[in-house]
Amino acid sequence: MNGILKDLLAEGKLRRHRTSPQEIANLFDLVDRDIGDASVQGLSADRRCAIAYEAALNPATITLYCRGYRTHGHGHHFHTFQALRETMGPEGVALADYLDMCRTKRASTVYDRAGGVSDQEASELLEQVGSFRLLVQEWRETNYPGLSRGQ
Repeated sequence: MNGILKDLLAEGKLRRHRTSPQEIANLFDLVDRDIGDASVQGLSADRRCAIAYEAALNPATITLYCRGYRTHGHGHHFHTFQALRETMGPEGVALADYLDMCRTKRASTVYDRAGGVSDQEASELLEQVGSFRLLVQEWRETNYPGLSRGQ
């Protein structure tokens, strides 16, 4: 365990967690559901972004669960994306930066004002989520094959 996970664990932002192939499969199912929902024509860009963001949170959560941790307490979205910097290595750093930016934008559009997300931004996030899902699936199969449900 390197810096970020160690620090988050010491701060009580992470707890040890033992996952299972079924739990990981359930999270992938949630990602797939949310990708489908965010693809529905006629939704506002704000809503598409919010749903796509929820889809993005789950692959990041999967990497954390595979590593034996889960977030705890306030700020769990932020901490999940911070942990991604370590759970996935160098690929996780750029993803963490992008997803944290999306976290801020999503919070603004959900809690502060409508119309804060463009169609292009929502579409970009949805595309990134699809790629992220595949990346995490490959990462899990390579690094944690015991957490596959025999796919």
